Amino acid sequence: MIWTIAALMIWALGWWVNIRLANGPVSDHPGVKVLIPAIFGLTVVVVWELLVVGFEVNPVILPAPSAIVERLFSEGPRLWADFHQTIIKGAMTGYVIGGLAALGIAVLADRSDFLTRGILPVGSFMAALPIVGIAPIFVKWFGSDWESKAAVVAVMVFFPILVNTVAGLRETSVMQRDLMRTYGAGYWPTLLKLRLPAAMPFIFNGLKIATTLALIGAIVAEFFGSPTVGMGFRISTSFGQLALDMVWAEIVIAALAGSAFYGLMTLIEKRVTFWHPSQR
Repeated sequence: MIWTIAALMIWALGWWVNIRLANGPVSDHPGVKVLIPAIFGLTVVVVWELLVVGFEVNPVILPAPSAIVERLFSEGPRLWADFHQTIIKGAMTGYVIGGLAALGIAVLADRSDFLTRGILPVGSFMAALPIVGIAPIFVKWFGSDWESKAAVVAVMVFFPILVNTVAGLRETSVMQRDLMRTYGAGYWPTLLKLRLPAAMPFIFNGLKIATTLALIGAIVAEFFGSPTVGMGFRISTSFGQLALDMVWAEIVIAALAGSAFYGLMTLIEKRVTFWHPSQR
């Protein structure tokens, strides 16, 4: 009973502080905008710790945050090896390959209505493919190392980037394109100086969507074959060993990596598309 009351008091305190910050005179300050979700997250972690410890919840069901943090420090080298294998090698490589392929094919499709009508349905088909279906096939084709995971990620990120790029290249008006023609600009100068800059908000929308897909694809693909390293491999084996604190440690790292990757793309978008109304 005491643990429940303590958890409720901590939750009420965190809620009250966030309300005061959100409705206060400095609510629009950048530091406050970061502080509010930080306080909320800290409140959730503290309440989680109190309830798990107070009710003596079995670690196999739900480990305490303190146990997860301890695992993060004690298994640092192994977690770094898993991160390097899955995120840097698998997810990042596949993200770059899939993104470049989508951008290149979008430009080709833009030059031909025939290609546009043919590529987009194929892209829709690829986007509908279940990862649990294509991952085992790619493991057979490319082996169990990170190359097969990069291939899965490339397929997953290809379609959202392609669709958004094609839509963005059509964003310019007829008057703007006619003006470029009056200046004697051909297709490529018009593309580089007018249409591609105008398409950047759409392109970054696809890139941001693809950040989460890349991490999901790389981790899930490791469930279907991988060397004895990798986040998906570690989650699978640790779950079989009932080491749920290790599973949660991998989940925390994946969540932090995904948030950082998404935040990085958002920061780059603000620098590149500073002129767009959405960034004002």
